[in-house]
Amino acid sequence: MSFKNFTRRAMTLAVGALAIGAATSSWAAWPTDRPIELVVGFAAGGGTDITARTVAQFLTTKTGARVVVVNKAGASGEIGLAYVAKAKPDGYTLGMTNMPGLVTLPIERLGKGQFNNGDFAYIANIVRDPSAFSVLASSKYKNLNDLIADAKARPGEITYGSTGVGTDDHLAMVLFQRLTGAKFNHIPYNGAGPLRTAVLGDQVVIGGMNLGEVMPFREKVRILGQASPDRAKLAPDVPSFKEQGVNLVFNSERGIVAPKGIPDDVKTKLTEALRDIAKDPEFQKQMSNQFTEMDYLEGDAWKARLDKQTEGFKTIWAESPWSDK
Repeated sequence: MSFKNFTRRAMTLAVGALAIGAATSSWAAWPTDRPIELVVGFAAGGGTDITARTVAQFLTTKTGARVVVVNKAGASGEIGLAYVAKAKPDGYTLGMTNMPGLVTLPIERLGKGQFNNGDFAYIANIVRDPSAFSVLASSKYKNLNDLIADAKARPGEITYGSTGVGTDDHLAMVLFQRLTGAKFNHIPYNGAGPLRTAVLGDQVVIGGMNLGEVMPFREKVRILGQASPDRAKLAPDVPSFKEQGVNLVFNSERGIVAPKGIPDDVKTKLTEALRDIAKDPEFQKQMSNQFTEMDYLEGDAWKARLDKQTEGFKTIWAESPWSDK
């Protein structure tokens, strides 16, 4: 082989080696100046959206990337989660989940939905927010017993708004009906923002929203009850369902997922960033100001809890006619 050919071959091998090296180390450079999308499956203004926007601010600081919230509302959050499930697993598309929709939507769609639980890499759950029933401050209903008595006297006539079929707000109503024998007229919305507008505009009688979603509007609504086991620390004057004789404990959990197949080092960086955020006193303060409770649980432990909850929801679904959809 001539020196010229040897040199050419050596240069080719060197370039190839550099290319391989660049490919294997490309993830180590994540994130770049390309923005990270944090997808929310509901309209702006609801609890999931507000939590996501706060997380995005802190995640921007922790990762050095620009994190932007993208609202893809519709189908009770399915459109947003499906978008994440089908995205390229490169760390630039994340989803803010809302339980129980993350596990109940595939159950409800009978395996024909746009995603399933195996389509995601589970990074961490961050907060929880108890379900609550709210009415206008001028409403004749002073407590849950007033509501139950009237609903039984007029079955199916009282309107109940939720953030969509299969969401925690919808399931809270279904379970409430099973426990009390009351019957409501279910009206789904595309998020807590539109639902809150409907409640304040007297377009729907009861707003099934999380406690954190209605507390900022406390002077305009009456919260009949919230579904924590006891009175919530962030709203000690709001009675629980249990103390009013309805044994219902239910809440929304909000966390971060990525598409399945995300590189291990990117997942590690995201996990470390969210772990630091959850420990940050300023972040905890902002969550408290939003009337949401910290409930940090990451990775396999979070997925295991979701799997356990999935089995419970399968039982509920199998035993329920769901005629109110």
